Amino acid sequence: MLQLIQYLKGYVCIKVWGYSPERFMNLCSNHDIFLWNIVNHGEYYTMCITVSGFRMLKSIVKKTGTRVAIQKRCGLPFFVPKMKKRKIFLFGLLGSIAFWIWMSTFIWAVDLNGNHTITDDVFFDFLKVNNVYVGMKRKNVDIEELEKKIRQDFGIVTWTSAKIEGTRLEIQIKENDVDMKVKNEEADNNQFGSDLVAENDGVIVSMVTRKGIPKVAVQAEIKAGDILVSGSVPVYNEDATIKKYQYYNADADIFIQRTLEEKEELPLTYDQKNYTGEVKKEYFLSVLTKDMVFRIGKVKYVKYDKVTDKKQVKLLENFYLPLYYGSSINREYEIEKNIYEKEEIKSIFSEKLEKFIGSLEEKGVQIIEKNVTISKKNKKWQMDMNFQVVEKTGKSVPIVPEAAPPQDETSGGETLNEVSE
Repeated sequence: MLQLIQYLKGYVCIKVWGYSPERFMNLCSNHDIFLWNIVNHGEYYTMCITVSGFRMLKSIVKKTGTRVAIQKRCGLPFFVPKMKKRKIFLFGLLGSIAFWIWMSTFIWAVDLNGNHTITDDVFFDFLKVNNVYVGMKRKNVDIEELEKKIRQDFGIVTWTSAKIEGTRLEIQIKENDVDMKVKNEEADNNQFGSDLVAENDGVIVSMVTRKGIPKVAVQAEIKAGDILVSGSVPVYNEDATIKKYQYYNADADIFIQRTLEEKEELPLTYDQKNYTGEVKKEYFLSVLTKDMVFRIGKVKYVKYDKVTDKKQVKLLENFYLPLYYGSSINREYEIEKNIYEKEEIKSIFSEKLEKFIGSLEEKGVQIIEKNVTISKKNKKWQMDMNFQVVEKTGKSVPIVPEAAPPQDETSGGETLNEVSE
C-alpha cells in the first residue's frame, strides 16, 4: 500500500555526496523528510525521496555542504506528461483497459464438480436448455434459480452450490443413492402409508420387521409383487371384528436367496488397430467456436486417431478469456481382422466377471454360489453366469385404503347412535 501511495504522489531517486552526507540525512529526519532505499556507495549515497521532500532540500544542502543530483524520476506525476506526447500509445492503453473491463462482464468458463452419475455432456446440455452458456452476461445468471432448477431436474442431486468468480461459473453438486432417494420420496408422498412388496422371486432367509404387519415368514417362497409387510394395521372391536384400519409406512429388513442369471457375448473376430508410425502434428488457436489450424500440408491419412491438448487462456486465477490454444497429434493406423484366441477370451470374460461381481458387492449383494461357463454359440463366444445370491428386498408401494366391514346395530357393544355421536 505504501508503494502505491508513493507511486501516485511521485518520487525521485537522488545521489548525495560532499562534506557530510550523514548530517544531511539527520537534518532530513529532523525536518520530517522521508528517505528510503538508502545505499552507501563509499564516496556517495543513493536514496529515494518524495517530490515535496525534494523541494525542501535547498537549505539543508547549504548547511551540510553536500551536493544532490537527481538520478531517476518515478511515479504517476512524471508518467502522465510523457504519455501526452504519445497519444496513440495512451489511447491504445485506455482502449485495452476498457476492453478487459468489458470482457470481465461475461462468463467465459463453466466448471462442474461432484458429478459421478450425471455426465458432463448431459449437464451442459441441461445448462444450454436453461440459457446458461459460455459467453453470457454475468448479470443474467440467476444463481438461486439455477440451483433450484438443478435440484428439480436431477432427482439424484441432494445439494448444489453455484458461484461466479471472475469470469468463471463454478457449480458444485452432491449426488445421493437413486434407489434410496426414490424410496424415501415415495414413502413421504404416500397419504395412506405404504406396503413393502417383493421385487424378485426367492426364498426369505432373514426378516426383521420394525413397522407394519408381516405377511410372510422365514423360509417362505415369494414371487415378485407379493406383499411382504403390510402398512395397513387393523383396529378391532371387542368382538374381534375389524373396526377400522390405521395406515403406516411399512419398514423392515428382509433378505432373500434367489438365482441370478446373466450372460456376456463377444464376436469370434475383432478389429485391431495397427499404427503405421506416420504422425502429423498441428497447432490451433480458437476464439469462441472459430478455430484457426496451423500445420504443414494436409492430413492425407484415411484412418487416424487424433489426440488434442487444449488449454484456455486466463490472466488471473479466475479471469478466463474466450481464447484457446493447443496442439493435436494425428496418428495413422490400419485395420486388421483378428480371431480371438481362447486365452484372450478367458482374460476378457474374467475381467467382465470381476466387474459384475464388484457391482453386486457395491449394492450389498452376497454371493453364496456361482457357476460360470464359456462356450461358442451362434458364431459368438458366450459366458453364462449363474449365481445364488442373498440380497435385501422390499419396495415401498402406496396402500389402497381398505374399507372396514359394515357394523350391525348391536355388534361389538356399539350402537348406530353411539357411532353417529
